[in-house]
Order: sequence, then C-alpha cells, then structure tokens
Amino acid sequence: MMRRHLGKVVAGAAIAVTGTAVMIGVTLPREAGAAGEPGGLRAEPAADGRGSLAEQGQQGGQAESRVEPGVVEERAPTGEQGTGRDALTDDELERVERLALDRGLRSSSKKADGDTGPQWLSTDLAELRPSEAGAAAPPRRAEVSYYDYRDDTLVLKTVNLTSGKVEDTDTRHGEQPPATRAEAAEAASVLLKSPLSAGLKKDYKDATGKALSDAEQLQTTGMIYRVDEENDGPAALRKCGEHRCMRLFTKVRNGPWIDTRHLVIDLSARTVGRIR
Repeated sequence: MMRRHLGKVVAGAAIAVTGTAVMIGVTLPREAGAAGEPGGLRAEPAADGRGSLAEQGQQGGQAESRVEPGVVEERAPTGEQGTGRDALTDDELERVERLALDRGLRSSSKKADGDTGPQWLSTDLAELRPSEAGAAAPPRRAEVSYYDYRDDTLVLKTVNLTSGKVEDTDTRHGEQPPATRAEAAEAASVLLKSPLSAGLKKDYKDATGKALSDAEQLQTTGMIYRVDEENDGPAALRKCGEHRCMRLFTKVRNGPWIDTRHLVIDLSARTVGRIR
C-alpha cells in the first residue's frame, strides 16, 4: 500500500540551458508524493463450513432420519490488527480498501489514466472522536481519499475497522490534495504527447543521446497547481483548482534534472499549458 513521503526541493547552482526546457543540477528527494499505488482488490477467503444432512440408515427394522447440527459460518479473517494509535498495518490497509471501494464507486468513477474506478490518493488512521478519547479500547477507523476524474470530485470515506463498516462518505469539489506518484507519471505521459514537450525531449536527447518517447524513462514528482485569488494564472489554466492540475519536477533516470516547472498539465482535461 502507498505511503506519502515529503521532501524539500533545493535548487542547484549549475544551470545548462538547451532548447525551451532547462537542464539543472539540483538536490531533490529521491521520492516525493505517494510511494506507490494499492494493488487490485483481493477478496478475503470465505469460511467453508456448511451444515449437512446425515445419511439415513436402518436400525431395528425402522428407518431413522438424522440432521447433524449446522456449522455456523465464521467471519472472514481480518489479518494483523493494530491497537490504539498504532499505524495501520498492511492487513488493515488492504481491508480498508476492500471495504471503502464498493461496487458503485468502482463502476461509476474514473482514474487519471481513464481506467474505471476512482484514483486512490491516501489512507490514514482517523482521529478519535471526543467521546472516545478516554475509552479503554476505542474503535480503529481509517480515512480514505479518492479522486474521481469523471466529474472532478474528491471522495472521502471513513471506515470503522472494528465493525467492518463504512461509517461516512463525503464528496467535495474544488479541493486538491497532494498528487500521487501514479498521477505524476500519468501527467508526464500527457506532457510527452503535447507539442510543449519539445524542449524536454531535446534536453533529454542532449543528456542521454537517446530519444524520449515514454514517461517510464523519467523520474517525476508532481506538485498541485491551482488558480485562485492569490494566483491569477494564464487564461488557458483558469480551471486549475476545479480541475486537477500539476507541475512536474522531471529527472532523467540516474541522470540530471530537466526543468519543466513552466509547464502545467491539466489531468482532468488532459491538456498542457504554460505559466511563463
């Protein structure tokens, strides 16, 4: 499951300018944003106990029909469980995803790359409610956030791991949590299909001697970009904030950084614009 790691971006001193993008030597975190994406849904194994009819037999010349006691079906295993304010275990994270991602949300929403299902953003241990603060064994809850690119909606779910139920679902518009690594990779794919990637491709060729044709050739970190009262932004990017937009910190794998911060990728509209 994914976890978020944050780092500081520190600009380097040496700048080599080629094409319309600028190759720069900087010290940036090896990894920023989310560390990965959760895998596909995995159903927990169901218990196999079932009641059965006993064989009918003859005894003393009389037929006797017996029904053996039914076996009560056990709850599916929940895996390793944390206690108190311990961080969510891997088993709990998997269980949270299974409980939160119901069939309706899975079939009606869309990921950043256009696939069916919401884009996972984060899963965190929820805060205790005031009435539970002094309880000896308060319930453990998790808050899961998804982004639905179908209608630019942030979906928040609160899952009670003690009861195994989704207690609350909230949908919001205009909120843009930090970008995940998967979203940054998809933004890079959108960028490479745009004419505005010409400078990036030229700098990549200068640095490696190879053509840049796939986002997998880059290491990318995405930073959310939005237009609001404090940032007018160019007209072409006025929907950023309502749409999910980001700027990319782009690095040649095992090589130098290439500055693409003047470009903004609108993942909702799958377009690219410039801020300068």
